Amino acid sequence: MAGKSINPIVKQVLELGPTIAFFLIYLRIKDDSFMFADTEYSGFIVSAVIFIPILLAAMGALWVLTGELSKMQVFTAFMVIFFGGLTAWFNNETFFKMKTTIVYGVFAVLLGGGLLRGRSLLAYVLGDAMPMRQEGWMILTKRLTAAFVLLAVANEAVWRTMSTDAWVKIETFGFPIALFAFLWVQIIALQKYMDEPDQAD
Repeated sequence: MAGKSINPIVKQVLELGPTIAFFLIYLRIKDDSFMFADTEYSGFIVSAVIFIPILLAAMGALWVLTGELSKMQVFTAFMVIFFGGLTAWFNNETFFKMKTTIVYGVFAVLLGGGLLRGRSLLAYVLGDAMPMRQEGWMILTKRLTAAFVLLAVANEAVWRTMSTDAWVKIETFGFPIALFAFLWVQIIALQKYMDEPDQAD
């Protein structure tokens, strides 16, 4: 069943809003500590836990408005819930920081697995939205697989060697901007592989 149309601004707010909300909440309470059930939690961990219902609410709104959720959105939500839960249960922020590495790593493995079978999973997922010849999809998939590997490695380097403040800022803005810029450059570079619409005689 095709999804229902939705105002693109509303869609962007629902998709990006939870991450921005996490960032703003973290900035507000990062230096505070909170006691729950005789256990002290840092502002970062509380922010990560609050992020879960905000994300679920946004996804619920998207589902109501569009009638569908992408597999990537569902997978990302599962990872946030799972690693957010581990972060709270063990009172250890490492789990939430590792989530990003695993998400990027899984995307790289999925795309790479398709390449090993001579297929582009990107074409399967995005083919209707961005018509492109198979050769172009294979090139883009190879490059995006490498990009996800680099992002996974970069996240490991950031959270292991930098402060939590630095990681939150890079996670919220640095990685998404880098990925968006990469995709934008690739779309421009692969224009020659785009299918041209049929011309009327």
